[in-house]
Amino acid sequence: MEVILREHVDNLGRRGDLVKVADGYARNYLLPRKLALLATEGNKKVIEREKVKFDVQELEEQKVAQAVADRMSAVEVEIARKVGERDALFGSVTNADIAEALAAKGFDLDRRKISLHEPIKKLGEFSVPVKLHRDVTVTLKVKVVAEGK
Repeated sequence: MEVILREHVDNLGRRGDLVKVADGYARNYLLPRKLALLATEGNKKVIEREKVKFDVQELEEQKVAQAVADRMSAVEVEIARKVGERDALFGSVTNADIAEALAAKGFDLDRRKISLHEPIKKLGEFSVPVKLHRDVTVTLKVKVVAEGK
């Protein structure tokens, strides 16, 4: 089934792209969430008219994300965790923990934007990429320290 994307969808395409997807994916995911429209002549004309508005909106979103990235690049997040012998963590540090620590510093961020491939399970300093916009990614310094030290 061919659809026209109304929003950017990771691993599929950008806003305004004409893409071919499986029928079930379109019916069950893209269309109900209003991420896409069926590829009809009328819808193609509607998307062309909206494209200018989308481009301006996209540029504005990117500017805001870049401003947040500039502020966030100077921030270092410190997370304290209980440790056992040989400095082994009890549990781990996840992207939700990092998002919570960022919220305490004034950055309201969805945890899914934090690209932590696997939870942090040891003490030390880590560089964690944060994807604020599809074209704007900032590296955040996360320091995991022992609780009570």
